[in-house]
Amino acid sequence: MSQFQKEIVQAVLIADNNVWNFKPLSDEGSTALLPLVNVSMLDYALIALNRSGVEEVFVYASLYLQDIRDHIKRGIAAYASWSFKMTVHVIGGEGCRCFGDAMRDLDAKALIRGNFILLGADTVTNADLRPVLEQHKRTAKFDKGTAATLVFKECASGAERTGNELLIAVDKQNTRLVYHQRLRANHKESRYHIPLDVFLSNSCVTLHHNLLDPQIAIGSPSMLSLFSDNFDFQTRDDFVRGLLINEELLDSRIYVTLLPPAQYAHKVNNWLSYQLVSRDIISRWAHPLVPDMGVYNLQQQYVFYKDNIYKSHEANVSKVALQENVVIQAGSHVDVGTTISCSVIGANCRIGKNCQLNNVFLMANVIIHDNCQLRHCVIGSTSVVHENCNISAGCVLGAKCVLPANTKLANTLVTSSPSTQRTEEQEQVELEAIGPSAYIVNDLTTGDPDDSDAEDTLLPQTTTLCIPKMCELQQLANVDSDCSSSSEDEDEDESRAATPLPDDTNIFLSEVIDSLSRGFREKSNPDFLILEINSSRYAYNMSLKEVNFNVVKAVFGMESIIEPPNNNVLAAINAAFKQLGPVVSNYIKSEDAMLDCLKALEDICEENELVREKISQVVHYLYDKDFVSEDAIHKWYSQLDVQEHATLRQSLAKLVDWLNQSSEDDDDGDDDDE
Repeated sequence: MSQFQKEIVQAVLIADNNVWNFKPLSDEGSTALLPLVNVSMLDYALIALNRSGVEEVFVYASLYLQDIRDHIKRGIAAYASWSFKMTVHVIGGEGCRCFGDAMRDLDAKALIRGNFILLGADTVTNADLRPVLEQHKRTAKFDKGTAATLVFKECASGAERTGNELLIAVDKQNTRLVYHQRLRANHKESRYHIPLDVFLSNSCVTLHHNLLDPQIAIGSPSMLSLFSDNFDFQTRDDFVRGLLINEELLDSRIYVTLLPPAQYAHKVNNWLSYQLVSRDIISRWAHPLVPDMGVYNLQQQYVFYKDNIYKSHEANVSKVALQENVVIQAGSHVDVGTTISCSVIGANCRIGKNCQLNNVFLMANVIIHDNCQLRHCVIGSTSVVHENCNISAGCVLGAKCVLPANTKLANTLVTSSPSTQRTEEQEQVELEAIGPSAYIVNDLTTGDPDDSDAEDTLLPQTTTLCIPKMCELQQLANVDSDCSSSSEDEDEDESRAATPLPDDTNIFLSEVIDSLSRGFREKSNPDFLILEINSSRYAYNMSLKEVNFNVVKAVFGMESIIEPPNNNVLAAINAAFKQLGPVVSNYIKSEDAMLDCLKALEDICEENELVREKISQVVHYLYDKDFVSEDAIHKWYSQLDVQEHATLRQSLAKLVDWLNQSSEDDDDGDDDDE
């Protein structure tokens, strides 16, 4: 009779994602419990699973495991809306350091008995996943090698990049994924590079470049075993990339489905997406996931007013200007003269007189004293901001911070502890104090890491922190407005007509920069890069002299050299030529080609100040690595105009003298031998 038993719908919920992006708050608690419009992100994910008919959920965590267990127990005791008809288990592993380790541990525990829904605790969605699950089951019947079905959501093409955006290619006949590329956050590509094999190997391919990855998937039982058999699968992107590359070897395939336009899904992986999703929830785009829903005790917390204002009955707001998109939780008190817009106020907060709050997120029990201005910032629970403070431009204050009066902060992360740790192995680092309980995390707050590289990490990695990039969301909301007047269209046409089209040389240079940048980032085979460059050369009818010149310009035009870490351009050049040296050597062979290489440095010096300051050392490096010869340097130096290139000649003078002296010493040595 067991064959007639109903299959239990199971789900796996991965907690503690993107720990590094939410510091310093992630140092004080699980990111799964981080409040989002005064409701923990874990609750949103559990509600989504419950609405999709899931009966058994395994919440997998590696950090703050007991805190998550306690949260689940409190939710069940308070009759949380997700606790009805759904069993929640909290599991974890101390040695789990990434998404892949979690999947391998689940496989070892043998808890999953069939197809399952895979979701991140940082995913907010109102989608009904039952049709997607049934579609996955139908696909698996026809294709026994079905490993997973990935769920994506179309987004506005002009929306702000958060690191969740993708470019994919799908076989239109069966929705099988054939190409997958994660797009960089805070970056706009002018063109995309897709391998030719994608089109040669598939008769009908559909490209999607405006997709969001909300970290939702339907997994087959074989998905877990694939992680167990391939220990190099560390993240979900590794899993996708590995199956696409070794599809025939592993006999496994990935399929894709898109959510309907009316359904909402977004992943909260950094502070910018935190702000975006908060706006969407307040604006009711994620309905029924709205602030006035009854999460606990089947009771609504807020009264919904016009202009998206949500105010608790127990909040004391006296003569305050609540402008729009504001949520104020119970127990909070706001004095007269204060204006609040596009902000979320947690429970039991105290805001003084004559304050201005715009795009501010206050956790519980925060105290803001009189005459403070806060914009685009996050304030941790039980923190205190004293009088006349100005906090803006993406600041994050950890829990229990005390900010002295008259403090001005921008682009700063602040913690209450005098010391902090990057990882468990590293020693504590002393931080700069701005108050008795406020310390600037100044050695970790620079940089802009690619979110995609560590999107599924369960523990913090050794990398640089990024300052939250928060902005005026009203501008973003109108980026892709379909309603525009004819005069605007005419202005747009005029602006397009006034913009000169790039010539073939600039297009060729741009394509070579893109090819080399990708090759450097992915450590591609130099032979493949040479084929790409040659293809572009014939496409734009470039002469060999132009190719030599532009290949060198392209190497120095890569982002890693234009904006090197710590302005160490020599180290960046060394790293670039170490990887791309064979490509350059393929073109710079003769003395004429070497002269083209050195002439390219003239343009590079005008465009890159860091290279200009180190030009003598750069030329010396190229000479040491045999990219250019001594004769080519002398010939180039003699051709430099005395007036036009006076600074360049002055910088190279010592190098040329050293080369002359070395030649004389070599000649003297030869004479002595004779």
